[in-house]
Amino acid sequence: MLEILFLSIIQGVTEFLPVSSSAHLILFSKYFSFENQSITLDMSLHIGSLLAVTIYFRQDLISFFKNKKFFLKIIAASIPVMLIGYLLIFLNLIEYLRNVKVIGWMTVIFGFVLYFTDKADINKKIDKDLSLKSAMLIGVFQVLSLIPGVSRSGITISAARMLKFKREDAVKISFLLSIPTLAAVSFFNIFDLYQMNILKLSIENFYAVFLSFIFSFITIKYFLIYIKKFDLKLFVVYRIVLGVIILFFAYL
Repeated sequence: MLEILFLSIIQGVTEFLPVSSSAHLILFSKYFSFENQSITLDMSLHIGSLLAVTIYFRQDLISFFKNKKFFLKIIAASIPVMLIGYLLIFLNLIEYLRNVKVIGWMTVIFGFVLYFTDKADINKKIDKDLSLKSAMLIGVFQVLSLIPGVSRSGITISAARMLKFKREDAVKISFLLSIPTLAAVSFFNIFDLYQMNILKLSIENFYAVFLSFIFSFITIKYFLIYIKKFDLKLFVVYRIVLGVIILFFAYL
């Protein structure tokens, strides 16, 4: 139960912050030898995060259904990461990226990317300036998040800032793009478990969904409050320090 609580905190907090949830889950599972890190638990953690972001932005989603063009932009921007992600899994290439050195380098490199893109001029807003071209470009950058350590949140925020969107709107774009991505990951895990005939849920899975939901919801709420007052330097420093520590032990 303590492992589930710990992994739920990691998933809930790091999924929406620009620090890479996959890197943290891989590292903590590896070095603490978590026994519960399975496909069913991974599915449960992602479903919790999906429920949190969907409920938090429920009013926006209702508006999107009314504004079909905006809704289609979000869906279209999510297609590249889904396609490439499926190919990496189908070709069994994803495991080649899940090593400590890759995580360390990506954490540092994209920490600097986050720093420099966050210095962009502020003049665009999500409600009037998110064109299909802009959405697709952010979606293409999101593909890089398939590499552990890059961070889906971090790269989409960086891409939106590079396109001169306001910091708060860049974060909101990142959150909205997470919905179809998390939905796809959850669906893939469910389908994979169904094919293997092991789609059996236990009370631990429900705990994981609930706890991941709670920590994801809290993170979304307070990160949006934080970003209205401060820039992203705190996360840049965290990434660089973490990356250097990872690389130090990786090359020992």
